[in-house]
Amino acid sequence: MDSLLLALLGCLVGEIGDKSQFLLLALATRYDRNRAVIAGLLVATFANAAISAAAGAWIGPMLGADARLLFLALSLLFLAVGLFWPVKAPDPLAGWPTGAFLTTMLGLFILQFGDGPQFLILGIAARGGDPVLAAVGGAIGIVAACVPVVILRDRILRLLPLRAIRLAGGTILFVAGALTALTALSLV
Repeated sequence: MDSLLLALLGCLVGEIGDKSQFLLLALATRYDRNRAVIAGLLVATFANAAISAAAGAWIGPMLGADARLLFLALSLLFLAVGLFWPVKAPDPLAGWPTGAFLTTMLGLFILQFGDGPQFLILGIAARGGDPVLAAVGGAIGIVAACVPVVILRDRILRLLPLRAIRLAGGTILFVAGALTALTALSLV
C-alpha cells in the first residue's frame, strides 16, 4: 500500500503545472472532444506507468538493499529538481494529421517517457514495493492532475497557484529524497 500512496502523491504533485498539463490544454482546446482526449491520456499514462514499473521490478533484484534505497532517493530528488525548474509549453502538435485520441495518446506517451513521475514509479518499483501498485498509484496521480485541465481548460491553471504548489512540492520531495539518500548511505 505504501507503493500506491507514495506513487500517487508524488506523481500528482509532479504533474501540477508540468508540460503534460499544457499539452492537454492545447489539445482539449483544439479538438473540443474531452472524452477522446481523456481516453488518450489514460492509455498513454497507464502504458508509461506499466513500462516504468516493469523496468523497476527488473532492475530492483540486481541491486542491494542500500542501492535500491539510494535509487529511490535519486528518483525523489530528480522529481524535486524538475518541480523547481521552469516549465516551457511543449509543441502543441498542430501539424499531426491524427485525431484527438491518437494525437493525445502518442503525444503524451512521448512527452511523459522519462519524465520525473515515471522515474519515481521506477524507483518505487525497484525499491521492492509492489510494482503493480506503484504503476497504478502513479497513473492515478497523473490522471488526477491532468483530467481537470481537460475539463476546466485554462480556468484551473488560473485558479491554482502553480508556482507555489511546485515550489512547496519540490521542497518536500527534495527533503524526503535527501533524507532517504542519507539513510541509504548510512549517514543518519
